[in-house]
Amino acid sequence: MSDKDFRAIAERLDRLSDLIERAVPAAAAAPDFGAADAFVWHPMAKRLQPVAKVNRIELTLLKGIDRVRDLLVENTERFARALPANNVLLWGARGMGKSSLVKAVHAGVNRSAGQALKLVEIHREDIETLPELMALLRDAGHRFILFCDDLSFDAEDTSYKSLKAALEGGIEGRPDNVVFYATSNRRHLLPRDMMENERSTAINPHEAVEEKVSLSDRFGLWLGFHKCSQEEYLAMVEAYVRHYRLTIAEDVLTHEALEWATTRGSRSGRVAWQFIEDLAGRLGVRLGGD
Repeated sequence: MSDKDFRAIAERLDRLSDLIERAVPAAAAAPDFGAADAFVWHPMAKRLQPVAKVNRIELTLLKGIDRVRDLLVENTERFARALPANNVLLWGARGMGKSSLVKAVHAGVNRSAGQALKLVEIHREDIETLPELMALLRDAGHRFILFCDDLSFDAEDTSYKSLKAALEGGIEGRPDNVVFYATSNRRHLLPRDMMENERSTAINPHEAVEEKVSLSDRFGLWLGFHKCSQEEYLAMVEAYVRHYRLTIAEDVLTHEALEWATTRGSRSGRVAWQFIEDLAGRLGVRLGGD
């Protein structure tokens, strides 16, 4: 074989090597957990994106949920101290501060625990990659709250089995440095008609429904959020007014706040905040991020 043939083969091998390098994605860089206290999981890139500023409000501004607030704070403080802590399901009425409470408790406990906790958000549609994310965090040297907002499953959706296995199942189980917090409008995470259909068509209806309900059992702590009373709603509004130093007569505030809730057809923390945004705009006051 001539030198020319050898050179041609070498050139082809170089081109083949380049093609292989382009086809195989580069290994994901190790996360820099010192970059932030909160991250968002992007499974396609196997990347944790730092969140410079988390969208949250002060814990003291969350009114009407004192009992569930204290339970979540206690569970989170234990976890921050490397003591046993439960996965938590925050379920119930819309707009009552479930996700706001998780973010506020993370910030509050972090202040007292010396920034010991990292908050990692995983989107509902990425829940099947939860085992992969847990494997990434297992030996990371930090403690993590994995947070999934508005978690629920519909008919024909089998990804709930991945969640069950990740939380307690499998050989390795949940890492000691990871706890899972989820919010949902459903106590059992699955629609009632889906569970009833399983009951009616199964050979053993009891076992079929148990398979669905057992998903919620993976959460050791259930925190229920219920529709607030008029008194609680007004307390939320008044707390915001004091916090942001909005100037308005008490009787006018009460009348406008109740009228706002009536037009929305509900009373909740979210409705109270939307009223405050409208009020501050009309008063020409900027609402800071504090």
